[in-house]
Amino acid sequence: MRLIHRDRLMLVPAVLCALLGTAAGPAASAAYAWDGPDTTTSAEVARLFDEAAQATSVYEKGRRAADAQRTKALHLQEQLKRQRGQLAALHDQIGGVARDQYRTGGPLALTAHLLLANSPEEIMRARRLAWQAELAVNQLLQRARQAERRLTAAEKKARAAWQKLKERRDRLAAIKKDIETKLEAAQWQLQGEADRRVAAGACGGAARLEQSADVPGGVEWVAPVEGYELSAGFDSIGGRWAHRHTGQDFAVDIGTPVRSIGAGRVASVSCGGGFGIEVVVEHTGGYYSQYAHLAAVTVEQGERVAPGQQIGQAGTTGNSTGPHLHFEVRLTPHLGSGVDPARWLKEHGVTL
Repeated sequence: MRLIHRDRLMLVPAVLCALLGTAAGPAASAAYAWDGPDTTTSAEVARLFDEAAQATSVYEKGRRAADAQRTKALHLQEQLKRQRGQLAALHDQIGGVARDQYRTGGPLALTAHLLLANSPEEIMRARRLAWQAELAVNQLLQRARQAERRLTAAEKKARAAWQKLKERRDRLAAIKKDIETKLEAAQWQLQGEADRRVAAGACGGAARLEQSADVPGGVEWVAPVEGYELSAGFDSIGGRWAHRHTGQDFAVDIGTPVRSIGAGRVASVSCGGGFGIEVVVEHTGGYYSQYAHLAAVTVEQGERVAPGQQIGQAGTTGNSTGPHLHFEVRLTPHLGSGVDPARWLKEHGVTL
């Protein structure tokens, strides 16, 4: 199945959780052996997920900066075009003045006027008017040329900055693509290891991964994954199930961190049957949450977990048509006691 990357590499195609007949619950899976933990691939997938997210953020920031700089360059180009038009009109006006001077004798007419003047005051007034007119025209020309030089320099600078940002954006895109390519390979390696362990009946121990506290203090309930699309819902009908769908499916990529929806104790970690690798957590109040089709687990049976704590990595083990998380809220730890998880989470302040 070809992966389509979109922000944290989320799978866009909806995938279905498929259970042939009645899937084995935790008790039915207890006979499966557990070998020692192998965190190498799990840690690599987690690291590449973080790198891909950071690369995407930096790339998007660079793209927005390049687009803004390009818009600025285009705006300056329009300003320069208008200024050049105004300068051309000014040149026409100056040309008209020159033509008028030519028709009226130009400097010769002024000289004759000075020679025929009746008084020194009249001579000075004529010279002052001529000097003021010439000064005004020269100042207009000088300002227009200075404005053109400034705009030309600004346009050149803006275009150079935009080109530099574009080149940086292209480099970031290449880095981002390289990370995503490596991540995709690591994801399927993780899934391959999970499939081999499930087939051998030795699912692997807890992969202890470093994780940041993404959930703010005081939050009691969270969604089981981030960056998802909802696919098959609770109680829906499909040809892949013997009965109605028993949970809510989240379309996510292999390796996506799966979180405990609330505080509790890990009731079971098991593999085999239609659910593949799965974790069941017991919460205060008697409810249980189930996380199925995992590629790896990061907790062990009996362990206490906090809201939002990573308990596994999503995958497509068991009877699954593609990478996704099958999630249930149950009244007991066993299949068949599920309630609508979307409605239950909404009642606890989490809207999917």
